[in-house]
Amino acid sequence: MHLRGVILPEGEVRDIWVRDGSITFDPVPGAETLCRQGWIVPGLVDAHCHVGIRHGGGHEDRAGAVAQAESERAAGALLLRDAGSPIDTRFIDDHDELPRIIRAGRHIARPKRYIRELGIELDDERDLPEIVAEQARLGDGWVKIVGDWIDRSAGDLTPLWSDAILKEAIDAAHANGARVTAHVFGEDALPGLIGAGIDCLEHGTGLTDDAIEMMVAHGTALVPTLINIDTFPEIADKAGKFPVYAAHMRDLHRRVRGTVAAAHEAGVPLFAGTDAGGSIRHGRIADEIAALTGAGLSAHDALGAASWDARAWLGRPGIEDGAPADFVVYQQDPRIHPDTLTAPYAVVLRGRVYRTHDPVTGHR
Repeated sequence: MHLRGVILPEGEVRDIWVRDGSITFDPVPGAETLCRQGWIVPGLVDAHCHVGIRHGGGHEDRAGAVAQAESERAAGALLLRDAGSPIDTRFIDDHDELPRIIRAGRHIARPKRYIRELGIELDDERDLPEIVAEQARLGDGWVKIVGDWIDRSAGDLTPLWSDAILKEAIDAAHANGARVTAHVFGEDALPGLIGAGIDCLEHGTGLTDDAIEMMVAHGTALVPTLINIDTFPEIADKAGKFPVYAAHMRDLHRRVRGTVAAAHEAGVPLFAGTDAGGSIRHGRIADEIAALTGAGLSAHDALGAASWDARAWLGRPGIEDGAPADFVVYQQDPRIHPDTLTAPYAVVLRGRVYRTHDPVTGHR
């Protein structure tokens, strides 16, 4: 296969070829030309999704998990960081036509302090380091813990773990070659998580100036999942028994884009994740990129957060000689025409072309 177009992020017009599923810059005799102009973007990344959680809640079966992965591929998301799943999705690795998944194992929480049946629930927090080490060995270099959740006795978000236990647990993950991320909505859990050396925060709606400063000092990344945060008012509307919690969730939603803008301006590494699975359908990475732009990121930085920058963060190559041929082709510059992100000209995964829209009419 042969392509000519603007290669992002460099922005140079180049010719590339695909041979045996890999990218090469050396001409391949007899290669069929896929395009002679366009914008060629490293395969998109959904850095927070849940292949294996059914839309609306519950566990997916294998066929449902495959359908979720196919939805991501159709959107151009060819690398998925699965931030917690109740099922073992390793069978997807046997499907060359599906995106690659980087797994974080199962969520780790306390009893009645997370969505039922999705996570591992620990009665004694002292077991956290051992369970984190176990999940580190079972995962793909990541572990996911639940940092805060509604405490019904307090009527609001509160941390799940003591600072000392968090430090032990994160050290245990690092000793087993894994990074740690945490679900966290509110403010109170942040100092303990960041101070313990956590590598990433999911959502981070409660970030304060002090917490952002700590993140910069520790090199902590943020995946803000903005399209999921837009469900906070609905969550609050259903929390009538807990008015303090409901008001807190509405306030976090109200100021989230300013929070993300402040984190970005301070230098916190930001990456795009939709939180697909549960309340968010798969295949919405374009919406998350648009949301990041609405939070103050430039169109270039927002796309990078879902492509080349995210791939580098996760240790995966972009458009490089010898790299897997995983990229998306657009007919217009997606940084200037963001709507084109919803209608790729072609998705190329492991050197195989998947057309999601008719190249002439633009229809599915």
